[in-house]
Amino acid sequence: MNQSSVSEFLLLGLPIRPEQQGMYYTLFLGMYLTTVLGNLLIILLIRLDSRLHTPMYFFLSHLAFSDVSLSSVTVPKMLRNMQTQHLSIPYEGCISQMYFFLLFVCVDNFLLAVMAYDRYVAICHPLHYAIIMRKEPCVLLAAGSWFFSCVHALLHTLLLSHLMRRDNQSSVSEFLLLGLPIQPEQQGMYYALFLGMYLTTVLGNLLIILLIRLDSHLHTPMYFFLSHLALTDISFSSVTAPKMLMNMLTQTQSISYAGCISQAYFFLSFVDLDSFLLTSMAYDRYVAICHPLHYTRMMRQSLCFLLVVVSWVLSFAIALVHTLLLARLSFLRGNTLPHFFCDLSALLKLSSSDTTINQLVILTVGVVVITLPLLCILVSYGHIGASVLRRPSIKGICKALSTCGSHLSVVSLYYGAIIGLYFVPSSNSTNDKDVIVSVLYTLVTPMLNPFIYSLRNRDMKGALRNILTWHLHLQISVRQSLKAMG
Repeated sequence: MNQSSVSEFLLLGLPIRPEQQGMYYTLFLGMYLTTVLGNLLIILLIRLDSRLHTPMYFFLSHLAFSDVSLSSVTVPKMLRNMQTQHLSIPYEGCISQMYFFLLFVCVDNFLLAVMAYDRYVAICHPLHYAIIMRKEPCVLLAAGSWFFSCVHALLHTLLLSHLMRRDNQSSVSEFLLLGLPIQPEQQGMYYALFLGMYLTTVLGNLLIILLIRLDSHLHTPMYFFLSHLALTDISFSSVTAPKMLMNMLTQTQSISYAGCISQAYFFLSFVDLDSFLLTSMAYDRYVAICHPLHYTRMMRQSLCFLLVVVSWVLSFAIALVHTLLLARLSFLRGNTLPHFFCDLSALLKLSSSDTTINQLVILTVGVVVITLPLLCILVSYGHIGASVLRRPSIKGICKALSTCGSHLSVVSLYYGAIIGLYFVPSSNSTNDKDVIVSVLYTLVTPMLNPFIYSLRNRDMKGALRNILTWHLHLQISVRQSLKAMG
C-alpha cells in the first residue's frame, strides 16, 4: 500500500486554559517529584534493611522502579511542553514513548498479579510459604514479568512502525532466507550437526544455571554474572537456531516481516547483553585480584544487581533504537537475504531507502556496546597483569590464571568472532565469510562456554560432583527403602 508518513507529531496536551498553565505545571511537577522520590526511597529502604529482604518487598522494589519509569516516560515531556509551549514530538520519540509506556504498564500489571499470588500463599499456606516463595521462583516471576512486557510492547511497536513508515513505498510481507552455503545433499548431515550443537548449548547452559542455583558455594558475584551469561547464551542461540533448523528440515525459506524484525531485535539485544555481562565479569575479576581485601565491600549484592539490571535495560533499549530505524525502511530491491537469519547489516544492504542514519547509529552505538566494553576489559586485565607481575610468584600466577582463564577464553571467542566479521575485509561478491562467522558466534561460542567454565573451573566441577553424589545417594536410599518395604 502506498502511503506517506509524517516526521513529527503535535501533542495538544491537557484541556486547560492558558492562564491556568502555571498552576497546573506546579501541581504536576510536585506530583512527579513525589512519585520519583517516594519510590526511590522505597527501593533504597528495601535494599538497605535486611529485614525487608522478603518476596513481598522484592516485588515491591520492582513495582516502585516500574512506577518511577512509567511516570518518567510521559510526565517530563508533558511538563516541558507546558513550560515552553512547544507541542511537537519527533517520530522516533513518539514511537519510543509508546513502547516504554506499554512496557511499564504491562510490568505493573504482571507485578500486581504476582504480589497478589504472594499474599495468597502467605495467608492461605503460611506453613509452606518459605518453600513456595523461595528465591528462585521469585526471581523467575519478576524476570518473566519484564520479559513478557518487553515482548508485548515490542509487538505493538513493530506493528505501529510498519504502518507509519515515512516514504512512499510498497511493503514486503515476508523475506526469504537463503540459509547456509552448503550443498543440498549435505543438508541432512549439517542439520544433525547444528541440532546437536544447539541442544548442547541449551542443556550445557541450563546445567550451569542449575549448579549455581543449587550449590550455596557458588552464590558469589562471579557466578551470579555467569548465570545471567548462561541465560543470555541460551536466548541468543534460540533466536536464530530453531528457525534455521526448521528451514533446513522443511526446505522453506520464508520468514514474515514481523518475524524478521523481531528476530533482529532480540538478536541485537542478546549480542549487546553478552558484551555488557562480560565487562561486568571482567570488573569482578579485577576487584578479586587487585583488591582482595575489599572484595566483599566493593562487589556487594546491590552493585551486582544494579550492573545486571543496567545491562539488560541498556541492551533492550539500544536494540529498540536499531529496530525502530530498521522498521521505517522500504525494501523495493527484493526480499531475498543471503543469510540464515535476519541480520541487521544484510537487511540494510537489501533496503532501497537511505540508510545513512542507520549506519551512523550503528557506528555510534557500536562504540558504546563493543569498543568501550572491550577497552574496559583490556584495562581490567592490564591492571590484573600489573598486579601479578608486581609480586611475581608461581602461586600468584597460577591463581590469576585459575581465576581469569575461563573468562578470558570466552572474551577471546566473543570479540574474536565480532572482529572477524566486522573488521576483516571480505570480497564484495560473496557473503559466505559473514555467514560462516555468524555461525561461529551464534552457535559455536554459546556451546563452548559451558565446557570452558566447567572443565577449567574447580568450583563448577566440585558443584557438579556434589550434585551427582547427592543424586547417587538418593537413588541408593530409595532402593533401600523399597527393599525394606518389600
